[in-house]
Amino acid sequence: MKDKDELALEALFRSEPIADDGFSRRVMTRVRRRIWLQRLTLPVAALIGGAIAFQPLVQLIAALGGVLGNMPVESLAMSPDSVPQLSTFILGACFVVAALFFLPALED
Repeated sequence: MKDKDELALEALFRSEPIADDGFSRRVMTRVRRRIWLQRLTLPVAALIGGAIAFQPLVQLIAALGGVLGNMPVESLAMSPDSVPQLSTFILGACFVVAALFFLPALED
């Protein structure tokens, strides 16, 4: 059961489509083509960049392997003094929390 408002809306939207000689179809085709172009551009660019950077990356890894192979083992060991203490982490967390509260106030 429909009330008179619903019947009036249905009558309003029941009109014949406007003849536009295929303009709407051409516009929608262009929009779809542009959407697919945008979806494909980034992956294709990433593949091309990865292909270009592959050989220098392999050379860099080989060079790092040679450097690390020649380093003495003692220089790779980490001393306990170089590890940050708990108080440093707590202080950093306090700064992050303070920034989360005060940065939105700067926008006002």
